[in-house]
Amino acid sequence: MTDFKDLVQIRRSHRKFTSQELEPDEVRLILRAALMAPTSKGQRAWQFIVVDNKQDIEKLADAKDLGSQFLKDAPLAVAVLGDPVQNDCWVEDGSIAAISMQYQAEELGLGSCWIQMRGRGLSDGTTADTVIRGVLDIPENLNVLCIVAFGHKADERKPQNEDKLKWENVHIDKYRHD
Repeated sequence: MTDFKDLVQIRRSHRKFTSQELEPDEVRLILRAALMAPTSKGQRAWQFIVVDNKQDIEKLADAKDLGSQFLKDAPLAVAVLGDPVQNDCWVEDGSIAAISMQYQAEELGLGSCWIQMRGRGLSDGTTADTVIRGVLDIPENLNVLCIVAFGHKADERKPQNEDKLKWENVHIDKYRHD
């Protein structure tokens, strides 16, 4: 098992994947991480749709104009959903679950990348939410936060550079006005 301090340094977004499918146990562990993620008031009100159908993944990649085309090469996508009426912290809870899945994927040696969908769309005015809702048959009460792409890494990324951490953005007791 990787130490968490090392895991956060080596986890990077990967947008290039091999065609190798994920093992069922890997998918289960990734989803387990999402289901164990902390939530506001312990609601656990998020929903996840696991997509491994290549045609559906390609349609999801076209849900917005920029930043999602690489999804077409991912063998697995997980849509993260929430109900804003049921949970006013649905964005935060979904975000925590998404990064939990990404850390688990990294610990397994897999690549992942968050694709922002909430508030995004196509140049014709169609929202990404509308496109994804149609592809995945999502009920009206749920909104799409993001899709996380998963797969075996087809590229290597260097770990985060410790020397480039922006410690000046950390303030103790009060905000420093320099």
